[in-house]
Amino acid sequence: MSKKNRKSYESANTFVKSVMEVFLSNPLSKFSYIQVATRLGVSDNASKELVRGIIEQLTKSGELEESKHGSYQLNKQSEKFPHKGTAYISGTIDMKQTGKAYVIPDDKSEDIFISATSTAHSLHGDKVKVLLFPRRKGKKTEGQVVEILKRNKKQFVGTIEVSRNFAFLIPDNPSMPVHIFIPLTHLNGAKNGQKVVAEITEWPPQSENPFGEIKHVLGMPGNNDVEMDSILAEFEFPLFFSPASEQEAEQFLVGIPQEEIRNRKDFRDVLTITIDPADAKDFDDAISLKKLQNGNWEIGVHIADVSYYVKSGTAIDKEAYVRGTSIYLVDRVIPMLPERLSNQLCSLQPDKDRLCFSAVFEIDKNACIINEWFGKTIIHSNRRFNYEEVQEIIESGKGDHAEEILVFNKLATKLREERFRKGSFNFETQEVRFKLDPKGKPVEIYLREMKDANKLIEDFMLLANRKVAEWVGKKKGNTDPKTFVYRVHDSPVPEKLENFTRFIAKLGYKINFTNRKSLAESFNRLFDQIKGKGEENMVETIAVRTMAKAFYTTTNIGHYGLSFPYYTHFTSPIRRYPDLMVHRLLQEYLSKGKSANREEYESKCDHSSEMERKAESAERMSVKYKQAEFMMDKVGQIFDGLVSGVSKWGIFVEIVGTKCEGMIRLRDMNDDFYYLDEENYQVIGSRKGQQYKLGGKVKIKVKKVDLPRKQMDFVLVN
Repeated sequence: MSKKNRKSYESANTFVKSVMEVFLSNPLSKFSYIQVATRLGVSDNASKELVRGIIEQLTKSGELEESKHGSYQLNKQSEKFPHKGTAYISGTIDMKQTGKAYVIPDDKSEDIFISATSTAHSLHGDKVKVLLFPRRKGKKTEGQVVEILKRNKKQFVGTIEVSRNFAFLIPDNPSMPVHIFIPLTHLNGAKNGQKVVAEITEWPPQSENPFGEIKHVLGMPGNNDVEMDSILAEFEFPLFFSPASEQEAEQFLVGIPQEEIRNRKDFRDVLTITIDPADAKDFDDAISLKKLQNGNWEIGVHIADVSYYVKSGTAIDKEAYVRGTSIYLVDRVIPMLPERLSNQLCSLQPDKDRLCFSAVFEIDKNACIINEWFGKTIIHSNRRFNYEEVQEIIESGKGDHAEEILVFNKLATKLREERFRKGSFNFETQEVRFKLDPKGKPVEIYLREMKDANKLIEDFMLLANRKVAEWVGKKKGNTDPKTFVYRVHDSPVPEKLENFTRFIAKLGYKINFTNRKSLAESFNRLFDQIKGKGEENMVETIAVRTMAKAFYTTTNIGHYGLSFPYYTHFTSPIRRYPDLMVHRLLQEYLSKGKSANREEYESKCDHSSEMERKAESAERMSVKYKQAEFMMDKVGQIFDGLVSGVSKWGIFVEIVGTKCEGMIRLRDMNDDFYYLDEENYQVIGSRKGQQYKLGGKVKIKVKKVDLPRKQMDFVLVN
């Protein structure tokens, strides 16, 4: 064969492989020869004809099979079809704006890349079955969605665009890659430009867009109530309580029956206080202090007895379970329980008798636990404090009940020190808070840090949660522990720890993860070293992501981050359904009751964990919206910032003092050609070598604020 003929043969062979690759990458998809040509970047007629000829030859040889209407797909009987010897996995879709996606496997192994043409109409958060393709050298594992096992949601929030013959919903959520087609007969009163809630009714296989109908009209974009309701609707939280639950709540008597008081331990003569944020409306925990004759202290941790009012199977209970948790948006609380309970009968208001479920401890001067008692009580709060008032007393030694508060603080400090000695992690993240005008518009953003007053309450709540879990969970003799709801936190994945260790080493820090205690000590030392530095927030953020997420389960594996072998949530039944379950189970076991059904409670734990994640996402979204709203009138202004992230698209920068985050797009950095150095968390100029790395200080100008998408664009100021 001549050199010229050999080159021609090799070129043709490469073209055949390219055509075959289109089908191999999408083994369940059907393509016409025109679609294949388009994917190969072929536009001239001669090459298109060549593609058609190759497809016909591959069909004759059995590699492909012809479908209807001139479409072809990989022959399922072909040796190259990936079904043979290739595994399926199930997982959750993480959809990107471009339409491509990643599937996070149920077993938490490496995520799977899904091209935009292989998602099979799956959407963000859907549970799917994925066919894995043979792994190509140097490439990420790829696959194709072959079945949608469970839709994450059918309801979507967005802006309606109405034309003469049809309408489309433009979703707010950037993870929704398609618009929803709305027939004019399904508008249900919605008008062009309004924020609405739509539900997908069908999605024909051949259609690029799902079909839907409008379920609720929220109002015009930009209105504070409309935007907050939009966030709640996006995560499918109910906007109102059912009439049945409201009716049940109104039937509760204000007074407490004398018979109920006689059945409880009476703490009304013991000094009792609540410590909460200044703007709190529900007070679900109180602490009491009493000096014992032997010189020890009796500390009572008193929790609102929601289980007295909310009985299993009632309308209130069913609705509380569905909600799972209260949601704390920037300007409002969406309670788990009707206001009649959450803000009145169950709220431990000052100067009022209230029913509680209490954990009471005898503690010596070194904060060692001598005795413990759990049971139903009645209390009378003497004083409502906010965190700022208690902090001032701790710092000055003066104020109402100063002597008792200083004792509380001293004992809490010792409990905290002991916890850290045993390997508890000291994660202290700053909380973004807002001052709003009467219309809900943010006029100031400030950061709230955990001070001693916050820690005081936290440490006594941790004590109660830990001891309740121990009482139920510790094995007594040969008897297995009864079914219980635990709050657990698994150890971090070694690979994530190694990546984090390599990352901080480049910043000049060290982590020792020889064992659990050395890792905790290293982390806590690291947090001290970075305090006040440019990389503080970035390192803490990545450290949190390195750790596993806490969740609810009936299988106790302990709480890694707190270094507690037993831990639960007992202290907030007004706002968390798992705490209500814990109260019911604890009372049953104190009364010598039988063990509850483990499968039933495990299912409830899974639901509670899921609702907690949704609530956290909704809360973050409300913060992002208010930050973007705060920056709306600051376009063109210059701010100091810290590089908070890097990507192939640009640099994320967080404004100092407000944590408002925006992106500097690489295309706007026109003084050089910048590229991403992913391994070292930085972007680098190819000619001048200018580096922008995580934690680096920069000056930025606000270029654009996209309020509906809650996004900001910045540009660098030289």
